[in-house]
Amino acid sequence: MPVRQLSAGLALLALAAAVPAQEGAKPEINRPYVVDTDVARWNRTFENERREVYVKRMEIVAASGVKPGMTVADIGAGTGLFTMLFADAVKPGGSVYAVDISPAFVEYIGETARKRRVRNVTAILSDGTETQLPEASVDLAYLSDVYHHFEHPAETLASIHKALKPGGRMVVIDYERIPGVTPPARLAHVRLDKQATIAEIEAAGFGLLEEKKKMMRQNYFLLFTRK
Repeated sequence: MPVRQLSAGLALLALAAAVPAQEGAKPEINRPYVVDTDVARWNRTFENERREVYVKRMEIVAASGVKPGMTVADIGAGTGLFTMLFADAVKPGGSVYAVDISPAFVEYIGETARKRRVRNVTAILSDGTETQLPEASVDLAYLSDVYHHFEHPAETLASIHKALKPGGRMVVIDYERIPGVTPPARLAHVRLDKQATIAEIEAAGFGLLEEKKKMMRQNYFLLFTRK
């Protein structure tokens, strides 16, 4: 192995080791997305006026800082809501990777892109830990209501870090977790609050650039950069 590749590998191992030992999400939280292949039902769930990120989708895309020519990775892409919005936003010259653990979702996104003649989308099946994204290929990684689903956060963050270009950015949108305010079912579902999430991500080699406040009530919007 060349010295440069060896050094890069050691650096990634060091990043993963630097992340505090946090318990990731339980596998059962993600199993429904793999075993339930009723994509139409999932699509109605994700693209629903009761879902805050759906209502605010255009504001979210604008706040992400996406520009024509960029390469965006929509990680935990679901049925492709934001994938398609980003695919339009990065034209001309840009591209989007749609990454998900569900073979049904990945196939659906690919079919949707073909039907709409959207030629700048590549759908990727992930094992939930490794994103399978090419190294140093991504300007912006986008995670919407997905970070709390990471079963192995240190390893997945290392994979995202590797995929980002130097100075690349990562948007993390996730549910607020405030005892006494957040519904009990969501408290049980979401493993970390905002501050703990920031600490975990920063320990993985990212720096917090900004929090977009007052955009949403149920969710927070954090913008990080790859160090």
